[in-house]
Amino acid sequence: MRFPAPCPELPVAELAPALAHYRDRLGFTVDWADEGIGLAGLSRGDARLFITSAGYRAMLGNKAPIVLWINLDNRAEVDALHAEWSEAGATLLGPPTAQPWRLYEYFARDPDGNLLRIFYDFGWKERSGED
Repeated sequence: MRFPAPCPELPVAELAPALAHYRDRLGFTVDWADEGIGLAGLSRGDARLFITSAGYRAMLGNKAPIVLWINLDNRAEVDALHAEWSEAGATLLGPPTAQPWRLYEYFARDPDGNLLRIFYDFGWKERSGED
């Protein structure tokens, strides 16, 4: 069995402004949206996610903020995405930084307080014995 990538659900206060942010600031495609039920599907590359309004989430009770980890393939991709999002006016919480826990990372925050942790795990080279 091939286990698929999960599709996270990001809680937002209102669908329309959140969709505009993810489309205009973070470069996601709005694949579909239903304002009536408060649910939308977005994608960028192989990543898929859902955005849900408070009404849609009422029975679950989940709310912002959450942290969504996005694992890129190398430092250059982390730097490039940081530059792209910076130019688009996204809220970035500092530059990409190599951390002692072997991640090269930075955070972006959406208007609802959700955090996107963009990272490259450079510790895998040490764990696999590669240079």
